[in-house]
Amino acid sequence: MDLDAVADELYALPPADFIAARDERAKDARTAGDRKLAERVRRLRRPTKAAWASNLLVRRQPDEAEQVLRLGEALRQAHQDLDGGQLRKLSTQQRQVIAALARQARDLTAQAGQPIGEGAQREVEETLRAVLADPEAGREWVRGRLAKPLAAPTGFAFAAGAARPAPPTSGRGERVSGGRVADLDAARSRRRERQEQERRRAQQEKRREQRERQARAHQEAEDAERRLRAREAELSAVEDEQGRADQRKHQAQQRLADLRKQLKEAEGEQREAEDAVREARTRTRKADQAVREARRRATDAAARAEQLTDQAEPPTV
Repeated sequence: MDLDAVADELYALPPADFIAARDERAKDARTAGDRKLAERVRRLRRPTKAAWASNLLVRRQPDEAEQVLRLGEALRQAHQDLDGGQLRKLSTQQRQVIAALARQARDLTAQAGQPIGEGAQREVEETLRAVLADPEAGREWVRGRLAKPLAAPTGFAFAAGAARPAPPTSGRGERVSGGRVADLDAARSRRRERQEQERRRAQQEKRREQRERQARAHQEAEDAERRLRAREAELSAVEDEQGRADQRKHQAQQRLADLRKQLKEAEGEQREAEDAVREARTRTRKADQAVREARRRATDAAARAEQLTDQAEPPTV
């Protein structure tokens, strides 16, 4: 047994069956003497329904999963090359693929008897967007062991930019004079600079808020992980104590069985002794009766002998 094999088995299960199966595998590892593996197995988190649906999709549709990874590579390359035409083409394909695979994931969960709702289906779609945008997310997704949905990184665009503006003209369609052009260029430059500053401030504020949210989320996750480890340690201690108690119970039952066997044997010996006593008493009673009868007969015989003796003697003159 190793962690990869256990994780592959567990994350193929519906969320409702995950905890019991995980605890059973951890118990098996502990029974086998591998407490480190047991602890690592117990730390595996139960998948959400959306994560399970994503895992199911990868496992049941490996060819489609490979196509998603290739599409993500093409999208990222087009974005890097600033290829607007290719981006528009791939973005259309991206939307079609995400919608189709999310429906497949929902159908697969229904076939497994655990259908997901619309909210979970949207989380599957968001996971697919993350896979298309981030190669690391793709590598994590394709393993089929997600415990929670993935989120696409902010700031990744799948659309081409706007076309360059035409040279400035007057209201009648004539070209503006050189001085006016310079003024317009300066105004546009200032406007672009203000817009750029506002955009940077907005991005900085957004990044700051995101960092704060991430920090809070990380802190909450660490707190939850500490509480979880404490509860798991308590559970492990209780299970160990239960194991010792079960062993003591087994030993006590064995002793009780031995004592019952000894008691049964003693009762048998007692019955045999009682039978022997009764038999001895019967023999004693019969012997006593025989002695009394012999004594009576002896007395009677002596009396008759004496009587006969008296009758045989002549009278004295």
